[in-house]
Amino acid sequence: MFTLNRFARACTVAATLTAAAMSAAAAPAPGECRRAQAIQFEGTIVDAAIATPALSTLTSLVVAAGLADALSQPGNLTVYAPTDDAFAKIPPAVLGAIGGDIAVLTAVLTYHVVPGSDDPRRAVKREVATLQGQTLLTGFERGTGASVNQSVADCTAVRTSNGTVWIIDSVLLPQFR
Repeated sequence: MFTLNRFARACTVAATLTAAAMSAAAAPAPGECRRAQAIQFEGTIVDAAIATPALSTLTSLVVAAGLADALSQPGNLTVYAPTDDAFAKIPPAVLGAIGGDIAVLTAVLTYHVVPGSDDPRRAVKREVATLQGQTLLTGFERGTGASVNQSVADCTAVRTSNGTVWIIDSVLLPQFR
Protein backbone atom coordinates (compact mmCIF):
# COMPACT_ATOMS: atom_id res chain seq x y z
CA MET A 1 0.00 0.00 0.00
CA PHE A 2 1.34 3.40 -0.99
CA THR A 3 0.85 5.42 2.22
CA LEU A 4 1.04 9.15 2.66
CA ASN A 5 4.32 8.72 4.56
CA ARG A 6 5.81 6.68 1.70
CA PHE A 7 4.51 9.29 -0.78
CA ALA A 8 6.23 12.06 1.20
CA ARG A 9 9.50 10.09 1.18
CA ALA A 10 9.10 9.45 -2.55
CA CYS A 11 8.66 13.18 -3.14
CA THR A 12 11.79 13.91 -1.08
CA VAL A 13 13.81 11.36 -3.06
CA ALA A 14 12.41 12.66 -6.35
CA ALA A 15 13.35 16.21 -5.44
CA THR A 16 16.84 15.12 -4.39
CA LEU A 17 17.36 13.00 -7.50
CA THR A 18 16.13 15.84 -9.68
CA ALA A 19 18.49 18.26 -7.94
CA ALA A 20 21.30 15.73 -8.38
CA ALA A 21 20.42 15.35 -12.03
CA MET A 22 20.55 19.10 -12.52
CA SER A 23 23.94 19.44 -10.80
CA ALA A 24 25.69 16.25 -11.94
CA ALA A 25 28.22 18.23 -13.96
CA ALA A 26 29.19 20.47 -11.04
CA ALA A 27 31.59 18.46 -8.89
CA PRO A 28 31.87 19.53 -5.25
CA ALA A 29 35.13 19.46 -3.36
CA PRO A 30 36.60 15.92 -3.24
CA GLY A 31 36.11 15.56 0.52
CA GLU A 32 32.49 16.70 0.32
CA CYS A 33 31.72 14.31 -2.49
CA ARG A 34 33.26 11.33 -0.76
CA ARG A 35 31.38 12.07 2.48
CA ALA A 36 27.96 12.57 0.87
CA GLN A 37 25.46 10.23 2.49
CA ALA A 38 23.13 8.14 0.37
CA ILE A 39 19.44 8.91 0.41
CA GLN A 40 17.22 6.03 1.54
CA PHE A 41 14.18 5.19 -0.59
CA GLU A 42 11.76 2.49 0.54
CA GLY A 43 10.81 1.36 -2.96
CA THR A 44 12.72 -0.42 -5.71
CA ILE A 45 15.11 0.97 -8.28
CA VAL A 46 12.18 1.27 -10.71
CA ASP A 47 10.03 3.04 -8.10
CA ALA A 48 12.81 5.59 -7.52
CA ALA A 49 13.20 6.18 -11.27
CA ILE A 50 9.44 6.62 -11.71
CA ALA A 51 9.42 9.12 -8.83
CA THR A 52 12.12 11.20 -10.54
CA PRO A 53 10.91 13.41 -13.41
CA ALA A 54 14.47 13.88 -14.73
CA LEU A 55 14.63 10.11 -15.39
CA SER A 56 11.43 9.86 -17.47
CA THR A 57 13.24 8.89 -20.70
CA LEU A 58 15.19 6.15 -18.92
CA THR A 59 12.01 4.89 -17.26
CA SER A 60 10.16 4.78 -20.60
CA LEU A 61 13.00 2.86 -22.24
CA VAL A 62 13.24 0.38 -19.35
CA VAL A 63 9.52 -0.32 -19.72
CA ALA A 64 9.80 -0.57 -23.53
CA ALA A 65 12.63 -3.11 -23.17
CA GLY A 66 10.62 -5.18 -20.72
CA LEU A 67 13.21 -4.70 -17.96
CA ALA A 68 11.01 -3.06 -15.29
CA ASP A 69 10.16 -6.37 -13.60
CA ALA A 70 13.80 -7.50 -13.56
CA LEU A 71 14.89 -4.18 -12.00
CA SER A 72 12.16 -4.51 -9.36
CA GLN A 73 13.21 -7.95 -8.12
CA PRO A 74 14.92 -8.44 -4.75
CA GLY A 75 18.69 -8.34 -4.94
CA ASN A 76 21.50 -5.85 -4.99
CA LEU A 77 22.17 -3.90 -8.18
CA THR A 78 23.90 -0.63 -8.96
CA VAL A 79 22.26 1.43 -11.70
CA TYR A 80 23.99 4.35 -13.37
CA ALA A 81 20.96 6.39 -14.43
CA PRO A 82 21.31 8.87 -17.32
CA THR A 83 19.05 11.90 -17.11
CA ASP A 84 16.66 13.14 -19.78
CA ASP A 85 19.31 15.75 -20.65
CA ALA A 86 21.82 12.93 -21.19
CA PHE A 87 19.46 11.22 -23.64
CA ALA A 88 18.88 14.59 -25.36
CA LYS A 89 22.61 14.67 -26.26
CA ILE A 90 22.14 11.61 -28.49
CA PRO A 91 21.17 12.46 -32.08
CA PRO A 92 17.47 11.63 -32.62
CA ALA A 93 18.24 9.14 -35.41
CA VAL A 94 20.66 7.23 -33.17
CA LEU A 95 18.25 7.26 -30.23
CA GLY A 96 15.47 6.08 -32.55
CA ALA A 97 17.65 3.23 -33.79
CA ILE A 98 18.47 2.19 -30.23
CA GLY A 99 14.84 2.37 -29.13
CA GLY A 100 13.62 0.62 -32.27
CA ASP A 101 15.58 -2.58 -31.67
CA ILE A 102 14.78 -4.36 -28.39
CA ALA A 103 18.05 -6.33 -28.43
CA VAL A 104 20.13 -3.16 -28.87
CA LEU A 105 18.02 -1.27 -26.32
CA THR A 106 18.43 -4.08 -23.80
CA ALA A 107 22.20 -4.13 -24.38
CA VAL A 108 22.45 -0.37 -23.84
CA LEU A 109 20.28 -0.40 -20.71
CA THR A 110 21.94 -3.43 -19.08
CA TYR A 111 25.32 -1.78 -19.73
CA HIS A 112 24.21 0.76 -17.09
CA VAL A 113 23.64 -1.97 -14.45
CA VAL A 114 26.28 -3.58 -12.26
CA PRO A 115 25.52 -6.60 -10.08
CA GLY A 116 26.22 -5.86 -6.43
CA SER A 117 27.23 -2.56 -4.93
CA ASP A 118 29.54 -0.13 -6.72
CA ASP A 119 30.51 3.34 -5.53
CA PRO A 120 32.40 5.42 -8.11
CA ARG A 121 33.66 7.71 -5.34
CA ARG A 122 35.75 5.03 -3.63
CA ALA A 123 38.44 3.93 -6.08
CA VAL A 124 40.92 5.87 -8.15
CA LYS A 125 39.92 3.90 -11.27
CA ARG A 126 38.68 0.34 -11.60
CA GLU A 127 36.78 -1.86 -14.00
CA VAL A 128 33.41 -3.29 -13.00
CA ALA A 129 31.42 -5.89 -14.94
CA THR A 130 27.94 -4.97 -16.14
CA LEU A 131 24.86 -7.15 -16.64
CA GLN A 132 25.38 -6.60 -20.37
CA GLY A 133 28.71 -8.43 -20.15
CA GLN A 134 31.20 -5.65 -20.81
CA THR A 135 32.96 -3.54 -18.21
CA LEU A 136 32.69 0.06 -17.06
CA LEU A 137 35.53 2.17 -15.71
CA THR A 138 34.46 3.82 -12.46
CA GLY A 139 36.46 5.95 -10.13
CA PHE A 140 37.20 9.26 -8.52
CA GLU A 141 39.71 11.93 -9.44
CA ARG A 142 40.28 15.17 -7.59
CA GLY A 143 39.77 17.36 -10.64
CA THR A 144 36.69 15.69 -12.12
CA GLY A 145 35.04 13.89 -9.20
CA ALA A 146 33.15 10.62 -9.50
CA SER A 147 32.90 9.17 -12.98
CA VAL A 148 31.65 6.21 -14.96
CA ASN A 149 33.51 5.86 -18.27
CA GLN A 150 33.45 9.46 -19.59
CA SER A 151 30.29 10.39 -17.64
CA VAL A 152 30.20 12.47 -14.47
CA ALA A 153 28.36 10.79 -11.59
CA ASP A 154 26.58 12.78 -8.93
CA CYS A 155 28.05 12.46 -5.44
CA THR A 156 24.80 11.43 -3.80
CA ALA A 157 23.42 7.94 -4.34
CA VAL A 158 19.92 6.70 -3.67
CA ARG A 159 19.68 3.38 -1.85
CA THR A 160 16.56 1.42 -2.66
CA SER A 161 15.21 -1.90 -1.44
CA ASN A 162 17.09 -3.71 -4.22
CA GLY A 163 20.13 -1.60 -4.96
CA THR A 164 21.65 1.80 -5.51
CA VAL A 165 21.00 4.48 -8.15
CA TRP A 166 23.66 6.99 -9.24
CA ILE A 167 22.68 9.89 -11.52
CA ILE A 168 25.05 10.34 -14.49
CA ASP A 169 25.24 13.06 -17.12
CA SER A 170 25.54 10.96 -20.29
CA VAL A 171 24.30 7.72 -21.79
CA LEU A 172 26.82 4.88 -21.69
CA LEU A 173 27.11 2.92 -24.92
CA PRO A 174 28.64 -0.55 -25.05
CA GLN A 175 30.77 -1.73 -27.94
CA PHE A 176 28.74 -3.51 -30.60
CA ARG A 177 30.41 -6.13 -32.75
